[in-house]
Amino acid sequence: MRVIPFLCAALLVLPCSLSAQAVGTVTGTVTRRADGSPIARVQVSVQGTNLGTVTGSDGRYVLERVPAGRQTVLFRWLGYRPQAVEVTVPAGGTATVDAVLEAQPVALEEVVVTASRTPERVVEAPAAVAIADIPQVRSAAITGQMARAVANIPGVDLVQSGISDFNLNTRGFNSSLNRRVLVLQDGRDLAIAFLGSQEWNANPPLEDAARVEMVRGPGSALYGANAFSGVLSITTPPARAIRGTKISLSGGELSTFKGEFRHAGVFSEGRFGYKLSGSYYTSDTWTRSRTRLDGTDIVREYSQATSATIPPEGRPEVLPLAGQSKDPTTGEATGDRDPIVNIHGTARLDYYAANSIATIEGGAAQVENEVFVTGIGRVQVLKAFRPWARINWSHENYNLMAWYSGRDSKEPQKSLLSGLDLQEQSSIYHVEGQYNRSFLDEKARIVLGASYRNYRVNTQNTLMAPNNDDRSDNYYSVYGQLEYQPIPELKLVAASRFDDGTLFKGQFSPKGAVVFSPNEDHSIRFTVNRAFQTPNYSEFFLRVPVAPPTTAPRTLERGIEQFFQQMNASGIGAGLNLPNDLPWNFDSLTHALALGNAELDVEKVTGWEIGYKGNFAGRGFFTIDGYLNELKNFVTDLLPASLHPGTNPLFTKYSLTDQGTNVPKNLDDLEARATALRQAGAITPQQEAQIKATIAALRTGYAGLVAQAGPLLATYGNSRALILSYANAGRVIERGIEIGAGYFVTPSFKIEGSYAFFDFDVKDQILGDSLLPNTPKHKGAITLSYSGTEGLDASVTARLVDEFRWAAGVYAGPIPASQMIDVNLGYQVNNYVRLHLVATNLLDQKRYTMYGGSVIGRRVLGGVTATF
Repeated sequence: MRVIPFLCAALLVLPCSLSAQAVGTVTGTVTRRADGSPIARVQVSVQGTNLGTVTGSDGRYVLERVPAGRQTVLFRWLGYRPQAVEVTVPAGGTATVDAVLEAQPVALEEVVVTASRTPERVVEAPAAVAIADIPQVRSAAITGQMARAVANIPGVDLVQSGISDFNLNTRGFNSSLNRRVLVLQDGRDLAIAFLGSQEWNANPPLEDAARVEMVRGPGSALYGANAFSGVLSITTPPARAIRGTKISLSGGELSTFKGEFRHAGVFSEGRFGYKLSGSYYTSDTWTRSRTRLDGTDIVREYSQATSATIPPEGRPEVLPLAGQSKDPTTGEATGDRDPIVNIHGTARLDYYAANSIATIEGGAAQVENEVFVTGIGRVQVLKAFRPWARINWSHENYNLMAWYSGRDSKEPQKSLLSGLDLQEQSSIYHVEGQYNRSFLDEKARIVLGASYRNYRVNTQNTLMAPNNDDRSDNYYSVYGQLEYQPIPELKLVAASRFDDGTLFKGQFSPKGAVVFSPNEDHSIRFTVNRAFQTPNYSEFFLRVPVAPPTTAPRTLERGIEQFFQQMNASGIGAGLNLPNDLPWNFDSLTHALALGNAELDVEKVTGWEIGYKGNFAGRGFFTIDGYLNELKNFVTDLLPASLHPGTNPLFTKYSLTDQGTNVPKNLDDLEARATALRQAGAITPQQEAQIKATIAALRTGYAGLVAQAGPLLATYGNSRALILSYANAGRVIERGIEIGAGYFVTPSFKIEGSYAFFDFDVKDQILGDSLLPNTPKHKGAITLSYSGTEGLDASVTARLVDEFRWAAGVYAGPIPASQMIDVNLGYQVNNYVRLHLVATNLLDQKRYTMYGGSVIGRRVLGGVTATF
């Protein structure tokens, strides 16, 4: 990818021409209106430029290299009303601009960029978009669980297994490897190349100063494949916004320890900024081995979480967790589990011009021992290395970006169910350019963009067959959005995107929206979207054993052939047309395989939405969004070959009666002949009994083969095999309502809540596929938070989720209702030291949130952060 070093040079050279102008400095202090106390982490920027910083713990800030002349300084921070202050910046001098902010709920006046790929106020966005609040971001940063930052946003489904195996979704049809929500960090897709899903513990740690935006609903019109149910966008601050050093140490239950270091600064008179960070994390896990030979491990594990009847697993896992051993008699796992270990390091260099920022950054993560629930059973990642790099040039009117993400299984991943070693060496290269501008006296705005992406995947024949392994596949896209305001109260939005690639046919994703805002605090919108999701490499090209190969089919075939040959040779079978050679052609070993389907089409969704957003007197907000979606062309779970014949070119369905073979009739005819011959005195009673005993044994073997292999039997290559594979099928109508509200009881005390209702109708479904949304009908959360003047901040969240049923791959069963309490406490000792305490599931309610996943209990972590 020669384009990456070329862009790298361009990012450093092009902005230089923008710096040759008169500049000055703006400094000041931001305080709270209620009591005059300083406010930390307030975002301070200069309107019309990319200049920005945040206030320190003493409320002070410094903006360097501000263009001289009349400027507008903007002050924004979640939980406070934004403020704009005009100032004249002297060339070579310093201007002082102080701000006093007034508390309000998580404001709909906040500016977001994810919904339209350009800045706009939340209240005017043509989508259901929300910003994660400060306590949730802090909690997620402390626990190392990035996905928790959006857990309280209306309509978000978040299920967890172990410490960091999360599946994030919105609006139905979650799964054990969900990829329906596109997760971006500074524009870089964080998904794994092979699966398209998240490896959350390998993602860069969430910074407490990061901005987290969540867009719910189809998003392919601007973001392409896999923005099927929404987009989660994380924006990290530039180096100059977090100058100084931060050291954070925390620990607690599950033998958890986490240490983080970050240092950022500027040099060359503020033209350049740099940031270095690293973290080390280790913890025990809630995941347990399931190797008892009687399959009761899951029954014992789930008995503490549900009163429902949980059946034993038909096939216990072959391998225990790393660090444990298995009793040869009972299969029980003994010994201590190896801990989860995550190590991260990043480095960033920024170049600041008056109205643009150029960035070069990169890093790597090493993750060890986490267990992930997949469609073919649980998989333990013993050690994986995840390098990444990004370069970006961001200007007011355009953005150029290139990034790379890699993954290397330093030690084989272990399929706990089959015992197989699984490998993955993969990389993603992405280049994208975007342009936006306003025209017609600011009444219209256009966004245009194009991107190219290359995937490279090599599983060393452990997950894909040799003819499909070591792949390189390309994706191309162009997109655009036009906004027009014929009158100030009305905004019309039209967007579309075209995606094409090696693995799927060209996809057109349109979007249309109307946003009516009678005033700046209220809006009503109507949106129509279409989105798609591509099958992942596993669904396209998977080839793994699902059971040990067996000799039984070939043994039965040879036994029947030899018996018929004997009967024909003795004359007993004369005239019965007993075949001496059956056409089954089983090999000495019959394999049971899970195979991908290269003919799969994309999944599609068309969504209709209506929504309202409103601020009330600066003290409260209310949002409500209703949607109706049509989903079709689902990629099914792994199903027997007989349920989707002809859809996969790798195999053809096979029946034991193909080519006119009818072994049961042959055996019936032979039994009748033996009876007739004995009655005629042609054979003795002893000979008759011997023949009929052999016939009975062959009937039993044939019935067993039909019962176990009948639906799975297929012709694969030149022989027979037992095959599971994927297909496209199904059509579903889903509908729901999402509500969010907040109110400031006092300037320091706030109450917020969310509620979501979901329902669905299956209009078309393939036989044998469990088409369930894996989503509760009702869920909600309520949060009470306090941010006082004495340095104390606290929040308590109650999250309630209705019971529902789960089906994904080999796991299907009931999910119990849950009522969990989370608590965040923080105390700012002085300008440099903050103490924090986070408790998730404070009351220790034992629950599993995906079937096949671990039972989650309480976790309390405490720590200290020093910033200087």
